[in-house]
Amino acid sequence: MTVEVKVPDIGDFNDVPVVTILVSAGDTIAVEDPIVELESDKATMEVPSSHAGTVKEVKVSEGDKVSEGAVILILEESEEGGDSGGSSDGGDAKEEKAEEKPAEQPAKAESSGGESKPAAASSDSGTVTDTGFNKVHASPSVRAYARRVDVDLNKINGSGRKGRILREDVEKALKSAAPAAGAGAGAQGGMGIPPIPAVDFSKFGPVEEVEMSRIKKLSGPALHRSWLNIPHVTNNEEADITDLDKYRKELDTQAKEEGYRVTLLSFIIKASVSALKKHWEFNSSIHPDGDKLIKKDFYNIGFAADTPNGLVVPVLKDADRKGIVDISKELGELSKAARDGKLKGDQMQGATFTISSLGGIGGTTFTPIVNAPEVAILGLSRSKMAPVWDGEQFVPRNMLPMSLSYDHRAIDGALAARFNAHLKYLLADPRRLML
Repeated sequence: MTVEVKVPDIGDFNDVPVVTILVSAGDTIAVEDPIVELESDKATMEVPSSHAGTVKEVKVSEGDKVSEGAVILILEESEEGGDSGGSSDGGDAKEEKAEEKPAEQPAKAESSGGESKPAAASSDSGTVTDTGFNKVHASPSVRAYARRVDVDLNKINGSGRKGRILREDVEKALKSAAPAAGAGAGAQGGMGIPPIPAVDFSKFGPVEEVEMSRIKKLSGPALHRSWLNIPHVTNNEEADITDLDKYRKELDTQAKEEGYRVTLLSFIIKASVSALKKHWEFNSSIHPDGDKLIKKDFYNIGFAADTPNGLVVPVLKDADRKGIVDISKELGELSKAARDGKLKGDQMQGATFTISSLGGIGGTTFTPIVNAPEVAILGLSRSKMAPVWDGEQFVPRNMLPMSLSYDHRAIDGALAARFNAHLKYLLADPRRLML
């Protein structure tokens, strides 16, 4: 029987580029064998086959953009094939129904070879809502993104099939809005800021243009948006981790025998959850109307991971329900997936608080950028032995620098100081983390 193998649920991602085709016509594959690699804005992910059999035809090419439900290949299914992912019969009818309800279905596959219509951005100020979006041809995730960045979808010409508005159309509109607003517009999102003038550096010496990685290209605008929209303040503190690090090394020695490691980050996550429970504002987000805070009763901790392709932020879910051993094992698994470029979409979503550690590299303090819609991020620098006065004499203690950046609209300086002080208190004695 001939079946269509389609893109499975890849989280809140649409129009993800195909970077590598891993099979060709005539190949025999098994269930869960990787067939293509997709590259989202955070990582490269392999798509496994839902069926076993012989590849008859590959329906996508490298550079094509696909979404959940897009057909990747036609397969002559073997007897041990997996659950049907949709046969070729009736497939066209399903796609036609999906196009009839654009607001309820994710975007279909888009080819990179087509011409894109120019996107027009809204110059109106104020918060964009779903009002008036009813006739807009865009997926729910694109609508949500447009609301978040205050772009009016009614004023964008979609470049997708049948005029569908894609996320990249919204991003183009957001970028084009800044120079269009003028120097005195005063609109939200940093609009009206004069651009940095272009300089021909070749006049001064040899130059070379080096292409940025895709991760940097896509994460850069998000960081820029956060920096422009959030009034950042950073509170710096030092925590005495002398006793904690001694205990950590004991656990790590035992963990090595079982194939995992216990790092300082595991204890920082545990302490951060305790501090977040005591000071819930750090685990919140600002409501779109700007007048309320959204209090979250779950604790998902993002942590910045340095990879060959750039910085990614895996998310450790439900950290409040896990002990040091479970956290350590999951950190190792997520870090490896990040380095290998195999993080899944849902493994990079839903963070309520982020930790960025430069401890393995160096530094004393820095200002990490808040990862909106979160309202705070904790930066860690390298710990060092320092003389500390104990009331009678100076004693050597292992001191950890902590840099807490926060959104001053949601958190004031006194609250930030209390949060850092609580972290400092918890990290001074590992037994306090068990309470």
